[in-house]
Amino acid sequence: MAEEDIYTKDGTTDFRSNPSVKKETGTWKACPYILGNECCERLAYYGINTNLVNYLKFQLNQRNVVAINNVTNWSGTCYVTPLLGAFLADAYLGRYWTIAGFSIIYVFGMTLLTLSASAHGLKPLCDGQNVCYPTGLQTAVFFVGLYLIALGTGGIKPCVSSFGADQFDDSDETERKSKSSFFNWFYFSINIGALLASSVLVWVQTNVGWGWGFGIPAVAMGIAVMSFFSGTRLYRNQKPGGSPLTRICQVIVASLRKFQVEVPADKSLLYETADSESAVTGSRKLDHTKHLSFFDKAAVETHIDAIKGSVDSWRLCTVTQVEELKSIMRLLPIWATGIVFSAVYSQMGTLFVLQGNTMDLRVTGSFQIPSASLSLFDTISVIFWVPIYDRLIVPFARKFTGHKSGFTQLQRIAIGLVISIFAMLIAGTLELLRLRMVREHNYYELKHIPMSIFWQVPQYFIIGCAEVFTFIGQLEFFYEQAPDAMRSLCSALSLTTAALGNYLSTLLVNVVTDVSTRGGKPGWIPDNLNYGHLHYFFWLLASLSVFNLGVYLQVARWYTYKRTAVDSL
Repeated sequence: MAEEDIYTKDGTTDFRSNPSVKKETGTWKACPYILGNECCERLAYYGINTNLVNYLKFQLNQRNVVAINNVTNWSGTCYVTPLLGAFLADAYLGRYWTIAGFSIIYVFGMTLLTLSASAHGLKPLCDGQNVCYPTGLQTAVFFVGLYLIALGTGGIKPCVSSFGADQFDDSDETERKSKSSFFNWFYFSINIGALLASSVLVWVQTNVGWGWGFGIPAVAMGIAVMSFFSGTRLYRNQKPGGSPLTRICQVIVASLRKFQVEVPADKSLLYETADSESAVTGSRKLDHTKHLSFFDKAAVETHIDAIKGSVDSWRLCTVTQVEELKSIMRLLPIWATGIVFSAVYSQMGTLFVLQGNTMDLRVTGSFQIPSASLSLFDTISVIFWVPIYDRLIVPFARKFTGHKSGFTQLQRIAIGLVISIFAMLIAGTLELLRLRMVREHNYYELKHIPMSIFWQVPQYFIIGCAEVFTFIGQLEFFYEQAPDAMRSLCSALSLTTAALGNYLSTLLVNVVTDVSTRGGKPGWIPDNLNYGHLHYFFWLLASLSVFNLGVYLQVARWYTYKRTAVDSL
């Protein structure tokens, strides 16, 4: 498949060879439908995720540690299922049909979740003191709906950002510059949805009811599906290139079968298709790189390969196929350093909320803000920093670095990692001050101590700033550095850091609870946080973040950027 054939309209029409088709499709014309889809889908997701810990604690009557772990486990699953969606998109369905199909599953999950919180017999019964007693069936129905949502998001999340970036032609310099800006506005649209979820929806869930609080996100998801289908005629679709996992396995097997073969000094002797087309459908040719040279053995043509005539892909692979594997392996160390950052980020939906529950929730004399709504300041921070970064920081940095994006993607990620450390230090310091007030005034049994919840705003705002640098940097980095036919898979790979970050948070909470409660002690995170030491946990995360930053700086120095054959001309 030649480079000119990578992008098609409706999977058939080559837009690069047809200027009229190129003019009609893609670029910013197609993006409003994609960004609208993402905004509404994220409104639905965060409408569930933001206040989930309180639903589990008060409606399903779960203890703090159990509720925290259920939230992080579900959130983690939402970022593991993208591996399935990405594989189907890259190998068989393409991004368009993967998004479409998994969106339907998502809508079913949202509908079931809404019924579990509103329908008679499925909704848990509560007594006069608002203590609820869910049955096993009611809990099961809720979790089935919850995990159907996790499955649905698995087909949307890894594909939609890559699908949006596909609308810009890499061979067109003007469109190529717009692609970097697209990732900023893509993340901006995510946070518009999150803003509505953390403000309006959390208030509805707390003051009106969970049926409406889950029903509105279900409607939003329906709007997301309609927005996506509305732009169908404007989309540029990349054809699936076959199973990426098969191609990776072929390189590994071929390398092992030829482990005694010497790689020639002249790398032009390595096997590659003779014409300008790559043997991998939907992918441009990749230049040879000197690192991970063991896998070059898979592209060494031996006398046995010559005798057979036809190429056995399990014995002989093209340079492009070898470089696909190398690209993935070079990404892995960068990928691993995103796990701790995601663990820090996950605290907004768990421990930040529980910390806020113990503080003064009053805004005015009678109006109280739900603790989960404080996450809107994270969203406001992102909405504030995205245009600042795109319109001010990038042009300013470009004058000094000469880089078209101001910073390289790896530099951008590093800045976010540094900022996240301060978020945990500030959260820990606030908790220390809160506990000092508890001790001085004997507020141990007081439900809300007289310290305003708005003291939490700095930690939310700083995490939002870190997101703009690290999460958006990761989105762009994994898309740009992925082989053309593996972009959904690599986007999913970047999302799994969020999954593992949530699982790491679960592990840390369990370990800390087991160790700190020995000898009958209340531990760091008891049900009544006034007896705990939550600040220790925040400082533990800050320490892990410092260590993680050091590791990241080392692997970033080692990283070699991908080059296509077109780039080297």
